[in-house]
Amino acid sequence: MDEDDAMEKATSIAELKKFFKDFTAAEAPGRIEFLGNHLDYNGGRVVGTAIDAIVCALAKPLDNNKVRLFSETFEDAVIESTLERLDRKEGREFWANYPIGILKVLQMEGLAPPSGFELILTTDLPQSAGLSSSAAVELATALALLQLGNHNLKKDELARLCRKAENEFVGLPCGILDQGVSAHGEKDHLVIIDCSKEHFETVPMPKQTEFWIFDSGIKHDLVDSLYKTRHRECLDALDCLRKNHPELPFLAAATIPMLDSKQLPGKLKRRTRHVIEETARVDKAVKLLRSGGAPHEIGTLLFESHESSKALFENSMHELDFLVESLGTCHGVLGARLTGGGFGGAVMGWTTKQFSKSSAEKVADSYKEKFGYSPKVHNFKASDGARAIDPLKKPMD
Repeated sequence: MDEDDAMEKATSIAELKKFFKDFTAAEAPGRIEFLGNHLDYNGGRVVGTAIDAIVCALAKPLDNNKVRLFSETFEDAVIESTLERLDRKEGREFWANYPIGILKVLQMEGLAPPSGFELILTTDLPQSAGLSSSAAVELATALALLQLGNHNLKKDELARLCRKAENEFVGLPCGILDQGVSAHGEKDHLVIIDCSKEHFETVPMPKQTEFWIFDSGIKHDLVDSLYKTRHRECLDALDCLRKNHPELPFLAAATIPMLDSKQLPGKLKRRTRHVIEETARVDKAVKLLRSGGAPHEIGTLLFESHESSKALFENSMHELDFLVESLGTCHGVLGARLTGGGFGGAVMGWTTKQFSKSSAEKVADSYKEKFGYSPKVHNFKASDGARAIDPLKKPMD
């Protein structure tokens, strides 16, 4: 590089720094639910991992009370509002409820930016695949807006704030799995959450293992799905059990003797049995992870979890079942199960390095032969959690 080129580059960098001096930025990863299907809102323990695909938020303060939101995922859908009027959106603009919900909760907590702002969201995270892009939007937005107001939150507090926004503004009665894993993610680690206490910890991933995600192509939209129905059924089951066991704090604390001693309707009995048995699987998996147990033993629990989701919780689909069954016949696959809320979305394959891209392509080919189209396949690594970043950093670096 000659002297003129060097000076031109230095000038460009200086101009960029001047332009971005008031901007704030943050990124938050998607997550994979490793084990613990629908246990978070039932008071159980769950295991997940943050992945190396993110949502990035870039915020610029304005000298008025206007709020402008833009997402590259939803072209031509710039949302404009004001700090005083933050209405819930419908239809094509529904995506804006996630950042708007965050802003409303920040206002309630006295942590909102002092003026209006522009917020731009960009992502390389697959949408509607059960990888919790919504939680990543929430955490990235919260971190960017907190910086505008010169505020900081601990990871636990950040996860709770974002869950509150999704519960109370978006309207999804989720637990803290998605936000907790995205906030507490750590490279090459799994995140364990005791949802009854909202206690977070990490444990190393078994070495030489990795994640493959097979997106079924069926839209995963929890708000418009049967997620709320399952949540309601679990609450109804808990109410029934409390008639004989008023001390029961949450459904994940129930036992098989309790279930057998109470005449629950068949549907509620199946939901409760899933929660009880899934809780036992998570407990066993956590012990194995902490003690360095054999990965294939943990993998067996993943297959069992999917069968329970299929038969008892009834949140699987033929496409997801086919993917799990196909993966079960592949060399190098330790375990497989649906990941996330179900009713579409994706299947996770937990594998050794012996499972390759060509192995994944064979599974995809068999799926296409069965259903007429190919699933999208992704290979992810366990990654670090949400964080503030330098605005000059390229969003997808």
